[in-house]
Parts: sequence; structure tokens; C-alpha cells
Amino acid sequence: MATISHFIMNYKIAVIEDEIPIRELYRAKLELEGFDVKTAPNGRAGLKLVEEFQPAIILLDIRMPEMNGDQMLLKMREQDWGADIRVIVLTNLSKDEAPSILRFLNVDRYIVKAHHTPKQIVDIVKEVLS
Repeated sequence: MATISHFIMNYKIAVIEDEIPIRELYRAKLELEGFDVKTAPNGRAGLKLVEEFQPAIILLDIRMPEMNGDQMLLKMREQDWGADIRVIVLTNLSKDEAPSILRFLNVDRYIVKAHHTPKQIVDIVKEVLS
């Protein structure tokens, strides 16, 4: 059991989400699991956070003020530091509504928030990281 906890605590996660209650819910759930979590309210702040924090994985919303998630991801993928960071798109847009550019930006998972509980999201994060 200690091995799993130690394994998880080595991972940093960025949650980029404009809705405060959702952002804080995922932060709290992930921190309870032992992850080191930092958050940002939009793509512009998220880009800066990711460059400085260098997380192992990002939970990324799509529709946000200042800079959308797809725009942030495109800019991040253009940088050496952001080319290989794992990304889970966590949005309420269906795949049909999602920007088509996402197909070309190396996204690990596309999840519709309304269809998953926070516990399921944490389990998916662990799965993607393992």
C-alpha cells in the first residue's frame, strides 16, 4: 500500500478549469489521493502554470475565458517543455462539438464531465499515469 501512495505522490497534476466549484472539487479529490495539484482559471494562466510547474498530467477544460483549452494545448504542444505532457480533456462538450484540432494535439482521453463522477476521474488519471 505504501508503494502505491509513494508512486502517486511523485506526480504533479494541473487542473485548468474556469468554473471555481469544479476546479476546487477536482483539486481536493486529487490532493486526497496524494497528488501535488495546482490550478488555473483559464488557458492563458494555464499555459504559464504548466511551463513553471511541469505537471505529469493536465486536466483541461475546453471553453474558458481569455484562452480556450484547445488554443492553450496548441501553444503548449509547440514548446519543447509541453510536447509530451499527458492531457485529459475534461469538458461538457460532446466530441462532436469539440474543436477538430484536438485530434492532432496528442490528447490521452476525452471525458464529458457530466458523464463521470469525480472518483471516476481520479481513477482515469491513475490509469493514464500508470
